[in-house]
Order: sequence, then structure tokens, then C-alpha cells
Amino acid sequence: MRRFVIGRARNLFESSRQNYQFQRPLLSSSQSPYRFLSSTPITGSPSSFSSSSTMAPPVNVNTINPKVLECEYAVHGEIVTLAQKLQQEIQAKPEAHPFEEILYCNIGNPQSLGQLPITFFREVLALCDHPSILDKSETQGLFSADSIDRAWQILDQIPGRATGAYSHSQGIKGLRDTIAAGIEARDGFPADPNDIFLTDGASPAVHMMMQLLIRSEKDGIFCPIPQYPLYSASIALHGGTLVPYYLDEATGWGLEVSELKKQLETARSKGITVRALVVINPGNPTGQVLAEENQRAIVEFCKQEGLVLLADEVYQENIYVPEKKFHSFKKVSRSMGYGEKDISVVSFQSVSKGYYGECGRRGGYMEVTGFGADVREQIYKVASVNLCSNISGQILASLVMSPPKVKFFFRLKSVFCVYSNDIGCNINIRWDRTQWIKLGIDACKHWFV
Repeated sequence: MRRFVIGRARNLFESSRQNYQFQRPLLSSSQSPYRFLSSTPITGSPSSFSSSSTMAPPVNVNTINPKVLECEYAVHGEIVTLAQKLQQEIQAKPEAHPFEEILYCNIGNPQSLGQLPITFFREVLALCDHPSILDKSETQGLFSADSIDRAWQILDQIPGRATGAYSHSQGIKGLRDTIAAGIEARDGFPADPNDIFLTDGASPAVHMMMQLLIRSEKDGIFCPIPQYPLYSASIALHGGTLVPYYLDEATGWGLEVSELKKQLETARSKGITVRALVVINPGNPTGQVLAEENQRAIVEFCKQEGLVLLADEVYQENIYVPEKKFHSFKKVSRSMGYGEKDISVVSFQSVSKGYYGECGRRGGYMEVTGFGADVREQIYKVASVNLCSNISGQILASLVMSPPKVKFFFRLKSVFCVYSNDIGCNINIRWDRTQWIKLGIDACKHWFV
């Protein structure tokens, strides 16, 4: 059979070669075959070919998109480049510097600093990616019964049970159902799976919204200062104008509506149309947790001024002060009686933060509420350009929003016990590190006076 296929292919190739030779026009000695590859006349002189080597490259920093040059992302900037250089020097010559190791704290990347992944999450991911082991007897002894059950549930939601295939551009429907149920359980208000867009972490979701909202440099986006550089970079990359509002350190990095009003007036006096307000809660890098009363004032401000509320809520699990509590902006707006037709709220969540820290898995979502069907269609179109987010990230996002539940009948190796232990360990480690960092900063304060 293989000889037949090879022989058939050889005959087809030979036939096509002969047809090409028969149809090809003859060239006179003065004509060059290269003439058909370029619209530029060719003199035939060898020097005309060699001169191209001295030409300037077609792309340089003066000819690329100027918005790329304006975009800055200090998280992976000069300090990190210097750190990488020092690390190479240490590897080549350990005694080169009075330290043995560099810890990269420029970005939240907890597993690179020793945080262990959640056992339940990894077991479910492993089983979903290799479903053929689900039916093997050995699997029962290696994986918890809860992980096996959840893997079956998830695989039944994936067309063809294929984690290597493309999914719906918003994400797998069954996983969006799970996430919507988790949001509803958290907030106490209904959540629609059709409002959920699963993305490769929260960052692509932010870019998607900036693409949607920014039409020109005359469109402004309210952004907190201090802020996570993703926002300033994204606004610059999409050609908009960052409208800063300043958090008050004296009041615990609070967000004052009076500050928003002042900056809004300033922006409008410059001819800038402010389209949206970015709120990072809990804060990054400031770590503040907004009081519910403060959130209500922000929601009211956005409603009155016709602004889209972009709520970065990826640190909702990272609250270490007992008297502080996270409230989503969607929950706050619904508790005020505002529905879909009253205010536009977009909430961002990620599997990279919280107690899970699965940064490299690139999972996240945005919940889009308060937009008309025509605009929703355009958001879906933008999402479709990227085909879909990765399936492992989608699965993790569903697990984060639907973790194991307490069992009525206690099992010695219940996954809930393991899961709770993993969380407790991660939170305790983060609390200890937080205290050490605080002590270190306090000790270094005199350097900056």
C-alpha cells in the first residue's frame, strides 16, 4: 500500500513538472527571471543586487507603531534586566557578588518563590489532560475520589473530551456555568454564564476592553496612582489618554470621590472624553480594601457620569486583616438597586493570584454586564479573533470559583481536608512573609529620608 502511495505521488509530481515546462514562456537573453518577482526594473548589473545589502533595514524604532514606543511596562523593565544580568554573573562566578541568589519580587509570581500548588487543582488538571487513566484501577489509589469525580464532570462538558481542541471563543459553556454559579454564591445575586468571557489571565480581558472603549487620544480612562502598569501600558498601546486619580496614603490609600470629580473636570477642560473608571480592589500595589460605603459612592459616581466601571478584583482572596471584607462591585451595584440597564460593570478575575498563584497556567475571566446586545456582539467578535483561551486555564478558573465542599460524612483522606491544608499553608506562608517584608521596609525607611 505504501509503495502504491509513493508511486502515485511520484507520478503526480512528474506530471505537474512537465505541464509547468510546457506552459512556461521562453525568455530572451535580455530578460531576467527575477523581473517577475519585483515591480522594479532590473538592469542585469551584478552591482544592482549587491547594493541592497547596504540599505537600511525595513523596520527600526523610527518606523514601528509609535504607540508601541509610548507603551511602558516597568514590571519587566530595566530593573529586571539588571537582575538577570547579575544572575548570569553569579552562575558564571559565584563569588562575583556578596549574595548567592536573586529573588524576583517585581511581579506576583508565588510558585517561583516556593509556594506549592493546590493538590486538588493539579489532580483534576492531570486527569483531564490524560483521561485514559480514569478507568484504571491504579488511579483510585493515586488520586482522590473527589478529583476523579470532578474530572469526569469537566470532561463531560468538553466536546469530544478533548482538552487539546479549540473551544467556544467565550470559553467552554459548562465551565462558564460553573463560574456563574460561583459568582452567584459569592455575591447573592444572579450571574449569567453568557456574561462570562474566559481569557488567558486577566490581562487579555483588560486589553479587550481598552480596544472596545478607546477610539482616539481624545478618549480617557480613569486610572489609580499608584497603579499596576498593565493599565497605563494598555491605554498607551491602544492610543488613549490616561486620566490619573491619586489614592490618599494618609487614609490608607483611600479613593475619594472628590478627587475623581476634580480630575474629571480637568480632563474635560482639555477636550478629553472620559470613558471608564479603573478600580483595583483589593489594591495593587497598595493593598487597600475599599469599604462598602466607599464602593457605593464610586458606583453612584460612575452612574451619574456615564462611566464604565472596570473592576480589577484579582486579589479578592488576598485579604489578611480580619476586619476587612471583599465585596465585588457588581454585588454593590445590585444591592443599590441598579441593574443591567443602569450601569456598565466589567469585573476581572485571575487564577494567578489568591491562594492558588497559578500564574503560568494563564487562566482568568471577565464578567461583562450592562452592555446592549449590539455591543456584546462586538466584544464576542474581538474574543473570536483570538479563537479561545487555553483549556487548562479555563478548567482552573472553574475550579477556583467552585472549590471542594465539606462532606457530611468524614473520610480519612477527604480532598476537602487536603485542599483546606493547602490553603492554610499558603496563607500562613504569605502572612509570615508579609510580616518579614514589613519589618524590612521599616528598617530601611531611613534610607529614603
